[in-house]
Amino acid sequence: MTASNESLFSQPNVAPVGVIAMESVREIGAKINDYLVGWHGNDVDTFLIESECPRFSSGDGKGLIKSTVRGKDLFIIVDVGNYSIKYNYFGKENAMSPDDHFQDLKRIIQAASGKAHRITVIMPNLYGGRQHRRSYRESLDCACALQELEAMGVSNIVTFDAHDPRVQNAVPLMGFDNVMPTYQVLKTMFRDIKDIDCSKDKFMIVSPDEGALNRNMYYASVLGVEMGMFYKRRDYSTIVNGRNPIIAHEYLGNSVEGKDVFVADDIISSGESMLDLAYALKQKKAGRIFTYATYAIFTNGLEKFDKAYENGIIDGVFGTNLTYRTPELLSRPWFHEVDVSKYIAYFIEAINHDVSISKIIDPHEKIQNLLEKYGMK
Repeated sequence: MTASNESLFSQPNVAPVGVIAMESVREIGAKINDYLVGWHGNDVDTFLIESECPRFSSGDGKGLIKSTVRGKDLFIIVDVGNYSIKYNYFGKENAMSPDDHFQDLKRIIQAASGKAHRITVIMPNLYGGRQHRRSYRESLDCACALQELEAMGVSNIVTFDAHDPRVQNAVPLMGFDNVMPTYQVLKTMFRDIKDIDCSKDKFMIVSPDEGALNRNMYYASVLGVEMGMFYKRRDYSTIVNGRNPIIAHEYLGNSVEGKDVFVADDIISSGESMLDLAYALKQKKAGRIFTYATYAIFTNGLEKFDKAYENGIIDGVFGTNLTYRTPELLSRPWFHEVDVSKYIAYFIEAINHDVSISKIIDPHEKIQNLLEKYGMK
């Protein structure tokens, strides 16, 4: 047991831990459970509580918890973006949408029947997170979902790299932690890219837009390198698929010529914007280009990224295991997976022991030790 773990265990836990990993997170749920069992010296065989959400052929469903949760500090983990899970609907296979996953989460909370000591929902990909603000007459999906969970008795929400963390203002009296896996990303990059040199004259951070400034400013600050940014010039006279289309990506900042560039964002959806940035950076004579997204979902497939990798436009894409990754993506030579399961296990322990999680949220010291280990401090 490490010193950091001992500090977590130094004061008693508030209640026995119970972890419900929804079907959407079975893989990462098993990894989290392995860490928890290992830290407790194998005193407990498992912290996982078996559950399921079966459906009738008409599409109706129910939540079922298969063992007691009475008096437990209950942690429910769900990935609302896992579209690989399907259910039978009038004889047809239907892929689960974020709405379906959120409804199943509520079913499991209902099944707990108020018997748990406390309920914490770990939802890395925040439901409705991309519809976080209102323009004109629009819904506020994420805010309403958070208020609904609060009304159902949820005490804490833990999410990762929220599209806009200010959405927590909708539930000011409920615990809300927005976690950035910066240390895990850098650790993976230094491990996988053997010849990376993060010195100021050979490495640079570039923000893909103004919305991603804060996360990229942090990377630039802890690495001690310069940062540039793009801003999206949009056509505000036209609306396509509910959004104003991007006309061009304009670059602001120092020269990237000859430097390796790292671009961080919260999500790679279609990936077209990220590719546009990569081509624009190459036109400015940038060296290697590495991109990162907490949620690398590639809604339009992988072919364009395959082509960009073959043509030397993109040298690597980093993404976490916080959401579903297709077997095809995991097999790509340009994709590097960032494992965040241990980080979540730390959070569960910290919350369960009612200790400060500031050291877990702020990984500055860990990053400095990492830089020192690789001779980059």
